[in-house]
Amino acid sequence: MKYTTYCLLLFLAIGFESVNAIEKDSVDTRINVINYTWKKDRKMSSIANHNSFEILQQDFENAHQVTEACISCHNKRDEEIMATSHWNWERTEVLAGKGAVPVGKKNILNNFCIGISGSEATCTRCHIGYGWKDQSFDFNEPKNIDCLVCHDNSGTYEKGKGAAGYPAASVNLSYVARNVGSPKRENCGVCHFWGGGGNNVKHGDLEVALLDASKKIDVHMAVDGEDMSCVDCHVTENHQMAGKLYALSSENKNRATCEQCHTAEPHTDNLLNQHNLRIACQTCHIPSYAKANSTKMIWDWSTAGVLDDDGNPKHENDADGNHNYLSIKGTFVYDDHVKPEYYWFNGIANHQLITDKIDTIPVQMNSLDGSYNDKGSKQKSTSPSKIWPVKVHRGKQIYDTKYQTLIQPKLWSTAKGDSAYWLDFNWDEASKAGMDYLGLPYSGEYDFIETEMYWPLNHMVAPKEESLSCKDCHSRTDSRLASLNDFYLPGRDYNRFLDISGFSMIAFILLFVFAHGALRILTRNQKDEH
Repeated sequence: MKYTTYCLLLFLAIGFESVNAIEKDSVDTRINVINYTWKKDRKMSSIANHNSFEILQQDFENAHQVTEACISCHNKRDEEIMATSHWNWERTEVLAGKGAVPVGKKNILNNFCIGISGSEATCTRCHIGYGWKDQSFDFNEPKNIDCLVCHDNSGTYEKGKGAAGYPAASVNLSYVARNVGSPKRENCGVCHFWGGGGNNVKHGDLEVALLDASKKIDVHMAVDGEDMSCVDCHVTENHQMAGKLYALSSENKNRATCEQCHTAEPHTDNLLNQHNLRIACQTCHIPSYAKANSTKMIWDWSTAGVLDDDGNPKHENDADGNHNYLSIKGTFVYDDHVKPEYYWFNGIANHQLITDKIDTIPVQMNSLDGSYNDKGSKQKSTSPSKIWPVKVHRGKQIYDTKYQTLIQPKLWSTAKGDSAYWLDFNWDEASKAGMDYLGLPYSGEYDFIETEMYWPLNHMVAPKEESLSCKDCHSRTDSRLASLNDFYLPGRDYNRFLDISGFSMIAFILLFVFAHGALRILTRNQKDEH
């Protein structure tokens, strides 16, 4: 009777849970988010049909006229834009030991194409303006703003090569102006996917595959999922966009974060939520990057300049079409499905300025601040340091052996004989021209030095089934966190005292259980005899 009753209760419990599960599935089992509207619940806001505007019913002679037409209706928007870092390519931030310094693409060196100085006419193809060819560019002239590069919805707009940010000659400005709207992934990607000279070269987690991504590539941008656009996370107010590139910023403010939608406690498991106190969401949810196309891992400028038998620049590709060698740039190493490196990071970064003396090898082009002890009363930022996944790009680039500073060479020009390395292949002349352009000294003595640059990962979030498991980190062998040794990690680290104590406790418990069982058996036998 007891057995029958137990089985009946168990059957009813299973049935109740099954019905409950069905009801949950039929209602909604998606994770809770804030500040976000699910795709199926979105009501697309209507954008004014610019085809009907009289001011756009004209043949524009140049790009400046388009901008004048835009700001004649969208008044004051030009003032908003000219206050952004997208326009100025710099912002003033405090660097450790250096004080308030203007930092940004305008002046920070990297270990890809080094820097824009002296080569603005080609580099500013990714600037939201027209006519930035040298230091004479007027940042206070509204007509220099390029509204179309961010708002084109026609899919036909493009900047010209070496045209100082002006549109390509093939662009029909009138057609594009009448087909504008909110920025799409294509608008952002035309620059952010192609930085460093090719698709996915710089970031490793930003590339053209995100335009038509599957959930395997990125769960947020997946076209068969939420199909999110860049501005869904990088929310914008008055043209000020949330989020800053870690490689070009220093202070931990105005960041775009996972928590702004997912909160600081996104899991139903409290233990996982506790991990979020010291581990960035990206660490577990971006187990690899460059999941569709390769990313550049190494750039060696010291091998540049080798020409073929006819004196022409060489161009060699690997089997996947990635550059192995270019005479103008040197030797490269690419990789895909890359496992990140892991570092403590509190959102604060530092930078090797062109005027800074070299004091480390490899030179740290940027450095991420943080440590295990960066917490509590020792906390440097708005939150404790967390473990982050990072792409580390390693290079070898030119520096002044006498002054012990990095060199900004002149790289680009329209004609030979102008000291541009990409045409004349003379490092000495290119270095002198580049440093003269900046008004900085050059000794005439140069060599090449190893450098490192750090790019924290934020995109290519994997499906939850592919996120890291406990054993990926809590393991004696092949732990992902093997390089972080400033704290004790259970399962990874060996501590003689703790291990002996643990084994002793286990042995004691087993001995106690055995003794207790033996005593119970002995007393039971004595009881039976009595």
